[in-house]
Amino acid sequence: MSLFNVGRLCVKLAGRDAGRKCVVLSAVNNGKVLVDGNTRRREVSVNHLEPLPETVDLKSGADHSAVSKVFEAAGLKVWTTKARKTGERTLKKKLVKG
Repeated sequence: MSLFNVGRLCVKLAGRDAGRKCVVLSAVNNGKVLVDGNTRRREVSVNHLEPLPETVDLKSGADHSAVSKVFEAAGLKVWTTKARKTGERTLKKKLVKG
């Protein structure tokens, strides 16, 4: 039985998300797992994760909204991204020689 089963809470040890909590969603291959939570949803090496004794009830490959509900119920922060708003494009004015 693997230590990094689906639903295992972990803390990221390396990268931009170091120190943040995440949950394992699925085992990918070659020692990598898919994580989501207070981190960006991505594949990470198990060497960059510290497993915690807690687990949460999630099915394999759960979407971000399901992870958000579980994290909020447990009182944990969730990583949220908002779409960037693009400004209005400025039109180039033609030089008129007169």
